[in-house]
Amino acid sequence: MNKASSVATKTRTREALIQALVDGDIGFHQLPRDLPTDVQAEIRRMALQVLTGARLEDVGYYSLDVERASCSNCENFIGVAQVPMGIVGPLPVQGEYVDEELYVPLATTEAALVASTNRGCSAIRAAGGARVHVEDVGMTRAPVFRTSGLEATLKFLRWIEERIDDIRRIAESTSRHLKLLDVRPRSFGTTVLLRFRFSSGDAMGMNMATIACDRVVHDFIEPETGVECVALSGNYCVDKKPAAINFHEGRGKRVFAEVVLDAQILKRILKTSARAIVEVQYRKNLLGSIAAGAQGFNAHYANLLAAIFIATGQDPAHVVEGSMGITCIEAFGPEAVYASVYLPAVPVGAVGGGTKLNTQRESLALLGIAADPGRPGAAAMRLAEILGGVVLAGEISLMAAFTSHDLARAHEKLGRGPGASDGRPGRA
Repeated sequence: MNKASSVATKTRTREALIQALVDGDIGFHQLPRDLPTDVQAEIRRMALQVLTGARLEDVGYYSLDVERASCSNCENFIGVAQVPMGIVGPLPVQGEYVDEELYVPLATTEAALVASTNRGCSAIRAAGGARVHVEDVGMTRAPVFRTSGLEATLKFLRWIEERIDDIRRIAESTSRHLKLLDVRPRSFGTTVLLRFRFSSGDAMGMNMATIACDRVVHDFIEPETGVECVALSGNYCVDKKPAAINFHEGRGKRVFAEVVLDAQILKRILKTSARAIVEVQYRKNLLGSIAAGAQGFNAHYANLLAAIFIATGQDPAHVVEGSMGITCIEAFGPEAVYASVYLPAVPVGAVGGGTKLNTQRESLALLGIAADPGRPGAAAMRLAEILGGVVLAGEISLMAAFTSHDLARAHEKLGRGPGASDGRPGRA
C-alpha cells in the first residue's frame, strides 16, 4: 500500500469511528486501544461536535502527557479545561518542613482572589512571617458490615480487636509506604462500621487505604468471620463530605498557622484597625456561622484550598472537608491582633494522582516540593505547611476588606475589567 492509500484508509477508519460514536454503535470507552491517546481524544471531540453542535477546539490544546493522564487520571479523555494561574508572595512560612520565603501558585477563575491573598502575604511578611504547625492525622477508609443481630455484632467486634495484628500485617502488605495506625469501630444493631486509619508517606493515601481495606475485608475478615461487607466505604471515613468526625478527629493533615499583626501593619497594608477586624471576626465567623449551622467558622478557606489543590494536582473534591475549620482573630495588646487558622482535615499528597501531571509538577517544583526516599512524608508535610500560610494570608486580607468596605469594589474593579463602569462585561 502506497502512502496516499494508507492516509486514505486511516481517514476512512477515523470517519467510521466518529460515525459509530454518533450512531451509538460503540461507547466512548470502546475505541480501539491500539490508537494513540491523542487520536482517540480527537475522534471523541469530533463525534461530540456532531452530536451537540458545540465547538471543541480549545480543549484540544494541551502540553500534558496524554498517555499517562488517560490511564491514571481521566477516562474517555477529550482534552483539558484550562484554569488561569497566578502567583502570590513572597510569603515567609516558618515550620518544621519549611522556613523560607515562597512564591505560591494559585489556579483560580475568581477575580480578586490572587490580589487579595497577595495583600495578606505582604502583611505576614511585614509581621516577620507565619508560624505553622502540621500534624499527620492519617487517611481513613471505613467499610460497613451487616451482622445477624446484637450478639453477632459484639462477637464480630471482639474478633476484630483480637485479630488486629493480623489485620495490620495484611493491610501493610499492600504497600511499603502504608502503616495501619488504628481501627475504630461504630455499631448500630446489625450494622458495623470499621474506620481504618493509615499513615501513607508522601501520598495523600486514599487509593492506598482503599486497596488495603479491600484486601483485608475480602481475603481475611469475611472468610474468617462469615460477616458480609456491604460496602467498602460506609461514609464513616468520611471522604469528600463535611462531617463532625473529621472536624473533631481530623483526616489527612491537621494544619495550624498564626501571625501577630501590629497597628501599623493593620493600618498601612490591610486598611483596618484591631477593633474593627476583631468585631468582624466575632459577628461574621463566629455568630454568623452559628446562625447558619456551619461547620466552617471561617471566611473562605475553600477559595485558597481549591486554588492550591488545582495548581498542585490535589483532588479538588477534598476541598469539601478541607474547608472546615476555625479562624481566630483576637486583641493582642492595645492596637495589635493575633490571627490564626485551624484546618482539621486537609488531605494532600506530594506523589500520586494529579501530582504526576506536567503543569502540576512544575507548581510543586516552584514550592520546592519533591519526595525524598530518605525522609518519607516530608514533602507532603511541607505542602501542608505552605498551605497553612496561604490560607492565613487569604483569610486576614478578606476579613480586613469587610471592615474597609473594599470587597465589592475589588470584585467590581478586578472581576469585570474594562467597561465595568457602564455595567457591560469587560473584555480581555
